[in-house]
Amino acid sequence: MQLNPEILQKLTAIVGESYIFKDQETRNHYGHDETEDYVFPPHVVLKPANAQEISEILKVANTFKIPTTPIGARTGLSGGALSIYQGIGLSMERLNAILEIDEQNLQVIVEPAVITQVLREAVAEKGLFYPVDPSSQGSCWIGGNVAENSGGARAVKYGVTKDYVLNLEVVLPNGEIIWTGANTLKNSTGYNLTQLMVGSEGTLGVITKVVLKLLPQNSHNVLMLVPFYKASQACEAVSAIFRAGIIPSALEFMERDAIDWALKFVDGLNVQVEDKVEAHLLIEVDGNYPDILMQEAEKIMGVVEQFEIDEVLFADTEDQKNALWKMRRSVAEAVKSNSIYKEEDTVVPRYVLPELLSGIKKAGAKYGFKSVCYGHAGDGNLHVNIIKGDMSDENWETEVPKGIREIFQLTVALKGTLSGEHGIGFVQKNYMNIAFSKVHLELMERIKYVFDPNNILNPGKIFPDEV
Repeated sequence: MQLNPEILQKLTAIVGESYIFKDQETRNHYGHDETEDYVFPPHVVLKPANAQEISEILKVANTFKIPTTPIGARTGLSGGALSIYQGIGLSMERLNAILEIDEQNLQVIVEPAVITQVLREAVAEKGLFYPVDPSSQGSCWIGGNVAENSGGARAVKYGVTKDYVLNLEVVLPNGEIIWTGANTLKNSTGYNLTQLMVGSEGTLGVITKVVLKLLPQNSHNVLMLVPFYKASQACEAVSAIFRAGIIPSALEFMERDAIDWALKFVDGLNVQVEDKVEAHLLIEVDGNYPDILMQEAEKIMGVVEQFEIDEVLFADTEDQKNALWKMRRSVAEAVKSNSIYKEEDTVVPRYVLPELLSGIKKAGAKYGFKSVCYGHAGDGNLHVNIIKGDMSDENWETEVPKGIREIFQLTVALKGTLSGEHGIGFVQKNYMNIAFSKVHLELMERIKYVFDPNNILNPGKIFPDEV
């Protein structure tokens, strides 16, 4: 629907002339994220200042049944922030304050537009640790992390966003403002609305404040890069490390192409990769006692030496550690700079990672596409980048979706699921019937209806077009 002058006047009265945008350039800017090349401009972009303004906006949207899409940092990879039905694009960028760091209770209260890395650095200055560290931590926002239940490299030891969210201030689609829980570490009081909101991708409410649990900061870590001559053995080694009694703080998998492209993409990285190497594991252990960490590193070496590996690189300095992490975090951008691509976010029990990787390669051979895989192997979370390269447009549109469906079918058959941390959003929604029965999907849709009976909030996401 087009927004008539009466509606625009109401919205302007709420946010002020300076924070309503109707020009095409701004609408296009807020109409895309990092999901492929999609652009869905909203009819109008609003930049509210607080929960009360968002409440008033949603009351108008609910009354006139206007689709409204919360828009964060637009770093998402599943199209969760795309205004596919136009309407109102609700940019959260002005809600960007760290409101309180509670050093006594190890908690922090933040607004949704706080950059994840900014938060991590702010609490680190006080000797505290917020472990969630997506590759896009330098640009993604806490609100988006909550909406997508983001993870990152250190989720293998410390968990994902849901494990740190204690309480949320949320504006419901009808404009009501609620707190979902309590600022306590334990809560068995009724249904857990806080965890329901985490990962709901902006379809149930608009998050305006987040209460997060913090940890004490560890003082030491050991980081090693292990080159494997066979990618399948790198996957096998992941489970073997855990079975040896070690829980790394990070355990990342990178195929050869992922490293090669990252090295070309980022200036100043100097990592030598032998021709025979097919994949690497980047392994970190952390804690407060260097002697114990070295014992753990030696135990890991004992495990990986059972496989066909090249010389292991130990990062001796902070500069070396930062360089290795920069390489890993740059892989997604490096892939994107090389070719048109689609990224899938598979996750399986880590013991079956070799089977998943093999199946991905077989699907590529069957349907004619190349894939580059990397990800948080310690969690069984493998990012699958499907590369267009010289594929024809027709095959890209017709054959690749068949391959993706087979990859997801294999993932579910291996007791995994469609997304580990990127969410379902717009691009994965029509694969949801692989992971869930009609009963599952109908239950989810009924929950959506209870919160949002007029279906105004981020419509067209998560649920398949046909249940």
